[in-house]
Amino acid sequence: MKKGKKLYEGKAKIIYASPQKNLVIQHFKDDATAFNNQKKAKIDGKGILNNRISEYILSNLNQVGIKNHLIKRINMREQLVKAVNIFPIEFIVRNIAAGSLCKNLGIEEGTTLERPLIEYCLKNDDLGDPMISREHILTFNWLNESTLDLITGECKRINDFLQGLFRGVGIKLVDFKVEFGKTSNDEVILADEISPDTCRLWDEKTEKKLDKDIFRKDLGNLIEGYQEVARRLNILHQQPVLKPISFPKPKEVKIKKK
Repeated sequence: MKKGKKLYEGKAKIIYASPQKNLVIQHFKDDATAFNNQKKAKIDGKGILNNRISEYILSNLNQVGIKNHLIKRINMREQLVKAVNIFPIEFIVRNIAAGSLCKNLGIEEGTTLERPLIEYCLKNDDLGDPMISREHILTFNWLNESTLDLITGECKRINDFLQGLFRGVGIKLVDFKVEFGKTSNDEVILADEISPDTCRLWDEKTEKKLDKDIFRKDLGNLIEGYQEVARRLNILHQQPVLKPISFPKPKEVKIKKK
């Protein structure tokens, strides 16, 4: 599919126009960033893995009735998605204490929360994506009350689904970030991506990190962590099977008697 002009470029993805009305092409970059873009690197293959993992998760969410922007994966790095006007809010769902929750509140990492915690952050890099309250969202009209309630309900449904999905392959879903937006016909849907870039994923037995914390905390090879997630979900690209070498049938050699 032929890409049109670049419409938007973020830290991990580029959005291009597509030949189809109200659809755009989402390109996954190999760039890795952390600490509000203060730490950066290019990691070969990261975009390919995120594209594949996010496609798998969003496709499954569609099947259980959670509407999102995915139409189809086009190639190894790109998806055809619905054009969405993204709301300026990041929705964070936490099941286990980690990251800023521990830093800001002094809670020990790994503490299982009694119930899922939903946090809101304002999407503003210049301000460091500050945490905000429901009252902030309503007071400044970033969302109306019915839309906020709808999205909060969808976050809980997504969490239930993802916990079951990852638990089935021996992974703890610690937390995750999602974004929502509105389509051209005013439908509110899930957008962006769900991948190890946007989730904290720990091995169920060892609590080994299988997400972007590998990069944030210099814990090893990021690609190996992401590949492990894809392997457990059974979506790694299949390697070509080598065909056995065939040898010609030996010819009978007749020996003349002297």
